[in-house]
Amino acid sequence: MTTPYVPTTLRAPVELPDSGTYWAAAREGRLLVKQCKSCGKFHWYPRTLCPFCMGDTEWKDASGRGTVYSFSITRRAGPNPFCIAYVKLDEGVTMMTHIVDCDLDTVRIGQQVQVKFVPTENDGAPVPVFAPC
Repeated sequence: MTTPYVPTTLRAPVELPDSGTYWAAAREGRLLVKQCKSCGKFHWYPRTLCPFCMGDTEWKDASGRGTVYSFSITRRAGPNPFCIAYVKLDEGVTMMTHIVDCDLDTVRIGQQVQVKFVPTENDGAPVPVFAPC
């Protein structure tokens, strides 16, 4: 059994005017995704126009629940191994993230995960990561 991965302080995200709503929600512990006002489809990464029909989009609260779609564990970069994964949210979008708070040897495709937010350097916005449910 390996030591569970708990991220150290991460680099603060760049907060641009069009992502301010997203980072403000992250500070409140809420995960947002964009949804098209015309076709109703969710998409990730956030864009002003829907990638499916070019309609206007709006921010919506996501459940924060999902499943591991794919993952890779890096064991040679520095003293702590880490897991990067694609997580498919219950809303249907897939986002790249870290898997945390678990023995990395137990991470599996199809595993249920829940969002949590980790702090970043210089009091930047917290970053969403996922942990097993």
